[in-house]
Amino acid sequence: MATLLHIDSSVFPTDASSSRAVTDAFRRTWQEQHPAGTVIHRDLALNPVPHISAHAHTAGFADPATHTPEQAAAFAERVALIEELERADAVLIGAPMYNLTIPSTLKAWLDQVVLFGRTAGEAQSVKGTPVTVVASRGGAYGPGTPREGYEYVQNYLSAVLADFLGADLEFIVPELTMAPANPEMADLVPLFEASRERALDEAAARAKQLAQRLAA
Repeated sequence: MATLLHIDSSVFPTDASSSRAVTDAFRRTWQEQHPAGTVIHRDLALNPVPHISAHAHTAGFADPATHTPEQAAAFAERVALIEELERADAVLIGAPMYNLTIPSTLKAWLDQVVLFGRTAGEAQSVKGTPVTVVASRGGAYGPGTPREGYEYVQNYLSAVLADFLGADLEFIVPELTMAPANPEMADLVPLFEASRERALDEAAARAKQLAQRLAA
């Protein structure tokens, strides 16, 4: 039975969050296709993980036998998150764009699970794990758009998840999500709606494909 690790980081509930709406569509399709599988849902907005501390950081580069009590406690929290990631057969991440980058709660989780010598570097204990990121954004930041140079979400997550961790990474990008709420973007609502429907379809297709592959 395959395990899906589902991580959400939007501060908004599903009915007000594009990233949550799309990750929810992915998860529902996954469960329909693979009812015997396991889903671990980590909601970083409701239950944020600690930002990495000096004790947790330095412990990652020291022999466990030399850890102080503070290092040992902080490192144990990192290891628990890393082991949860390592047990996952597939990972789903909701990563809305806030002020041009990812939510700080998601950055905190990444700082905890990126550990050179284990998940990153030569070891890459989660290498090849399929990771699907729903990278929603209020505007448009794709190639050829005026704000192309401000796209820091996909660039950053590609470096961390694909390059550092070796994950099999795929993005789903619902964009122009602010159009329905911003009168100045009213003429972009049809493009937002098309982007949203495309993202929902892509999420369902990706979930179905992964669930069937991992259940085989």
